[in-house]
Amino acid sequence: MNTVRIANGQAFWGDSPAAPVAQVRGGDIDYLTLDYLAEITMSVLRKQYERDPDAGYARDFVDLMSEIMQECIERNIKVVANAGGVNPQGCAQALLDVAASKGISGLRVGVVTGDDIMAQLDDLESEGVPLQNLDTGTSFDEVRDRIASANAYLGAEPIARALADGANVVITGRCTDPGLVLGPLVHEFGWQWDDWDLLAAGTVAGHTIECGAQASGGNFQGGWRTMDDLAHVGYPIVEVSAEGTFVVTKHPGTGGAVTTATVTEQLLYELGDPATYLSPEVTADFTALQVQEVGPDRVEVTGARGRPPTDSLKVSMAYPDGFQGAAMITYAWPDAIAKAELADSVLRTRLKDLGLPLRAIRTDLVGYNSVHGRVVPPAGSDQSEVVLRVSIWADDPDTVSRFAAEIAPLVMG
Repeated sequence: MNTVRIANGQAFWGDSPAAPVAQVRGGDIDYLTLDYLAEITMSVLRKQYERDPDAGYARDFVDLMSEIMQECIERNIKVVANAGGVNPQGCAQALLDVAASKGISGLRVGVVTGDDIMAQLDDLESEGVPLQNLDTGTSFDEVRDRIASANAYLGAEPIARALADGANVVITGRCTDPGLVLGPLVHEFGWQWDDWDLLAAGTVAGHTIECGAQASGGNFQGGWRTMDDLAHVGYPIVEVSAEGTFVVTKHPGTGGAVTTATVTEQLLYELGDPATYLSPEVTADFTALQVQEVGPDRVEVTGARGRPPTDSLKVSMAYPDGFQGAAMITYAWPDAIAKAELADSVLRTRLKDLGLPLRAIRTDLVGYNSVHGRVVPPAGSDQSEVVLRVSIWADDPDTVSRFAAEIAPLVMG
């Protein structure tokens, strides 16, 4: 196979359920990748699993697959999804049960496990592995007793192995987003795990489509007014060659657009050091990438460079840390902002008088400064309306309830 066509059909849990169906039925693809797991999603799924050991995965995935499973098998479209959440084996069993109930044969499900490291935390700490918060430097010891989940970001290697073993659906738990694409490429092309430039190219390809329609005109800041038919936006597809170059495209007749601008904007998404994009398989260098249009809705990306990965994996941990509450009130012209600011001052004074033990309180004027904050220029008096949003963080639910009781009186004074 000289070129592999890999389509993205989900960028997050809650993305359009129509997108994967459109990717399967809109034209030829070899793989369908589905990304369900944001960091907060793992916390939600962990709570579900604790209430029901048969839960803990993206149930939407099973519903989706019941619709397209037969077509995927008949057309040899392989599916790679991190829908397993904290219970990939339960997800796989649910999928097999649906296939059996519909009389579908030929389904071979590969399951990737091993990302859950809860049982290994003490051993890792005793071995001197530094388990500190990457952003704040908070020590692991400060939160050890509250850890609810701990998942390492696995990569492409177990996905490639599952495909080599004959799986036509691969379900993972926590893994890197680009790994969903790199795994199939390694499997199809026989790339070696020290082909650094090729691994980097596959990682860049995965990064390009991991956010779904964001690469094909959705959420596009550079020219969103020019995007046609976003109601039927086409999700992105990468056509990857064995040499590591790839073209970003979408199915004909779909909305949105694939341009150098949309692709470049996605390449910059969540990018820290562009010379050091870390993944389990490779450290990718984005600085020499060349992006050029080679046809309508066809953008070629070349120039990826790679070097060996680090000797550690990123881990996402979650722990309960208090309670939050939020309330909103709308104020209209005239003097909408002034009214909202007065209401905020009144509320804060009353909360202080009550002596509520708040860990934090935040005020946003939605429609004025909730996005850009302090850099917003001073407001005039002609704002048509603004929404006062006040949120708090506290250690106990009673404090949040008492805060909520102070909101309704603001409506009348």
